[in-house]
Amino acid sequence: MIYEPIHQTLLNLINAAVLPAWAMLILAPRWRWTDRLVHSGLYPVALGLAYLGFMICALIWGTNDAPVDFTTIDGIAAIFSHPFGLLTAWVHYLVFDLFVGMWEARDARRNGMNHFLLVPCLLLTFMAGPVGLLLYFILRRKWAITGD
Repeated sequence: MIYEPIHQTLLNLINAAVLPAWAMLILAPRWRWTDRLVHSGLYPVALGLAYLGFMICALIWGTNDAPVDFTTIDGIAAIFSHPFGLLTAWVHYLVFDLFVGMWEARDARRNGMNHFLLVPCLLLTFMAGPVGLLLYFILRRKWAITGD
């Protein structure tokens, strides 16, 4: 499938938009701007608006000729076969991974967990969402038991 340059530009903008939030969570967890920009919910709201926009575009210009069907592999593949369907799905991943990373950071701070233990969790949550969350739960459990 050939994508229009606008689709690549939109993907680049969305990818670039989340990087500052992740950098603040990892490198400046106690900076006041991290709280103001990231923990305020600004990022998920802004990305949620992008998600809504991409979803509307997918509905207007169509995902393909097949009906939307979330119960089959072919149905799900059909949804993602249109550039706006694919962008919508990608923003979905970015929003939820960032939201999980935000929660991990707040929860770790609340529980007094060493930030250096949290960093690998955040990096994995950014790159492979559920794996980072799994590692966080493992470390969180160990931290609660031993306190170190």
